[in-house]
Amino acid sequence: MKKFTVLLFILGYFLSNSLDVKAQEFPKLDASPMDINIARNDNMSPIIRVIYSRPQKKNRKIFGELVPFGNVWRTGANEATELEIYEPLKFGDATIEPGTYTLYTIPNEKEWVVIINCDTNAWGAYNYDKKLDEARISVPSKSAAATIESLSMAFKPNSDGVSLMIGWDDRFIEVPFKKVK
Repeated sequence: MKKFTVLLFILGYFLSNSLDVKAQEFPKLDASPMDINIARNDNMSPIIRVIYSRPQKKNRKIFGELVPFGNVWRTGANEATELEIYEPLKFGDATIEPGTYTLYTIPNEKEWVVIINCDTNAWGAYNYDKKLDEARISVPSKSAAATIESLSMAFKPNSDGVSLMIGWDDRFIEVPFKKVK
């Protein structure tokens, strides 16, 4: 019995000292975490979805400096913002068919140009190609009631569809998507 106990002690000692047990290492949180928002109809089927990365204000002046006026912007950070449309929707005068698109914007002081582009899986707006635009509309840029620290997107239901609300810093826009009749 004594030999068995000694053997267990020696085995336990070698096992505990020979195995280099470390906690699983995960990457740090992204500085601009990804988020998703979905608009659903009355029976809970999806109408439209947006996937985007949420950069932070961090005491910076956003529009006109970090995001220059008059330039195509990925409308977020990292990958360009992705828009998934599940049923035909009117966007300005165009009907956008179900599919996956990239959402770009061109911020200006008084209005933004909102672009639905057919290119997908794009990083930033570096390879933006205007020839792949499905549609464009202009919407007014409005003052936010309070500072918006993280870029935020949410859908607001309307009687004739939904509006995508995009806000950051001291500005926001409403992007209308109407049901096709």
